[in-house]
Amino acid sequence: MATALTAEERSELATSRPDWSVDEKSMTRTFTFVDFGEAIAFVARTALAAEVLDHHPDIDIRWNRVTLVLSTHSAGGLTELDQDLASTVDGFV
Repeated sequence: MATALTAEERSELATSRPDWSVDEKSMTRTFTFVDFGEAIAFVARTALAAEVLDHHPDIDIRWNRVTLVLSTHSAGGLTELDQDLASTVDGFV
C-alpha cells in the first residue's frame, strides 16, 4: 500500500510541479488543447498510463480542456503514485 506524502514532501512536489495545484489531499492540473479531438487523444494516453500504473485519476473533459485530479484514496492523500502519474502526463504535452 502506498504511503501518504508528508507536508514537506507535498511542498517539494508543489515546487517541482508549478503547473499543478497541490493541497493536502490531491493535486490538480487543467490542460488546454486546440480542439476536442486533441483533448480526447490526451485522455486516451492518460488512461493507458493510468492502467500501467494501476492508478486512476479523476478526469473532467470540457471541449478542449481536460482537468486531472490525482489522489491516492486508499492512503488518504498524495503518494508517489500521484507523482509518477503527474510526471508521465506532463510528458504528453
